[in-house]
Amino acid sequence: MRWLILLIVIFALYLFFIWPRLSRRKDMHTFFHTMFAHRGYHCASKGIPENSMISFREAVLRGYGIELDIHLSKDGKLVVFHDDTLERMCGRQDVIEELTAEELTHCRLQGTNETIPLFSDVLSMVNGQVPLLIELKMPSFSINICKEAYRILKNYPGPYMVQSFNPLGLRWFRKNVPDILRGQLSSNLTSDPLKEPWIFRFTVKHLMGNFLGRPDFISYKLKDLPTPEVWILKNILHVPVAVWTLRTPAALADGQNFYDMQIFEKQRENY
Repeated sequence: MRWLILLIVIFALYLFFIWPRLSRRKDMHTFFHTMFAHRGYHCASKGIPENSMISFREAVLRGYGIELDIHLSKDGKLVVFHDDTLERMCGRQDVIEELTAEELTHCRLQGTNETIPLFSDVLSMVNGQVPLLIELKMPSFSINICKEAYRILKNYPGPYMVQSFNPLGLRWFRKNVPDILRGQLSSNLTSDPLKEPWIFRFTVKHLMGNFLGRPDFISYKLKDLPTPEVWILKNILHVPVAVWTLRTPAALADGQNFYDMQIFEKQRENY
């Protein structure tokens, strides 16, 4: 009997940790079946770098939603960029958060004339034409990026959601701007040699940080599914799930057939 009580308590605690926010499921319907172009509709061989203004214009022209990433620069401005450093995209070793916005916006992407855009410029260009899925890049535990993102987004006229791997970012929106739809990003993080502590990666992998942010949706790497947590949230609690990154016809078909939102890349396609 004691073992049964212990198991019930453990399971109840487990549910407490992974429990999402359920009151906004109807609002999530606006984004169901949305195809989000991952970092814009990009193609390096065509001179269209990821997270560039041209990649976002191409997505808008095709009516795709846009998934993008934002960092906070040294001087407190939001720039659109994925990696923590400039090495892969710009051939420099610099860390994003250690440069000013002016320095960053003069960095060319993949040898093209495209440069790192300001988040405000991207919003002005998109102007509500397609939905946005905005990832908050939080390499530290500072939540200043959340404050600045909301300052810019509060007057934006179009549909958008925010997401992050860091539950503390979602917690800030939960506490300060609960009307904004928020999503917990995750994948099999414990299998990757990342700089974050193992316990943090384990917690996010199993969605046990949900008690902090109480997300409205889950955004999970397709090849790491299924997981018990996502199965429970999707099939029992009917929490919307976005999957990433869909790069093949088979992956796209799985994403469309079994999940609510698709984050995709088109490869070797004529623009």
